[in-house]
Amino acid sequence: MNQWILASNSPRRKQLLSLFGNPFSIIPADINEDRLPDEHSVDYVNRLACEKAKAVAAKNVGLVIAADTIVADGEELLGKPGDEKEAREMLHKLRGRNHQVYTGIALIDTRNRKFHSDVCCTEVPMRGYSNSEVEAYIETGDPMDKAGAYAIQHPEFHPVEMLSGCYASVMGLPLCHLLIGLKKFGCQLPDDLPQRCQRTLEYHCPIFETIINAK
Repeated sequence: MNQWILASNSPRRKQLLSLFGNPFSIIPADINEDRLPDEHSVDYVNRLACEKAKAVAAKNVGLVIAADTIVADGEELLGKPGDEKEAREMLHKLRGRNHQVYTGIALIDTRNRKFHSDVCCTEVPMRGYSNSEVEAYIETGDPMDKAGAYAIQHPEFHPVEMLSGCYASVMGLPLCHLLIGLKKFGCQLPDDLPQRCQRTLEYHCPIFETIINAK
């Protein structure tokens, strides 16, 4: 088995990738993440994932797994808040509405230069949390390193309700999409990965069979 390399420092991606049960090293990618003029959200997140994979593959040997996640309100991208004021504005903007989370994945096997990429789009319905809940959440400091100023998995704030898409993708790594990609590289993979994902995230996924069968 070729050595897996995760091109990310994200603890959430590390947690999710570990569900495959295959050892991997972590080598973050350092790229320019500026959006190109008129670049669509799907194209943008796919490009970033691909550039991350290529940057790490250029200097390392193994199966490189890269991902990039963006939070979008239509074509407006919501990055990490610069301060508490911006975090508050983002959370108020998203409250009680749907927005989109796009996660691009890219895989490169440095032995044969085989390449694969994909994008998962998830519609995210935010609940109508109160102003006091927003303030309590901001006080935890959790929003400050999160795109869109929230983490779907936060146990106290739990900002999302009635999600019907890929929970793992909103966290940063769509495991069913990644499973499909890894199969194309001939990797030995667990048959029960969707079940592992659901147990870990405590989420009943209504779409994993559709994704796997469609691919």
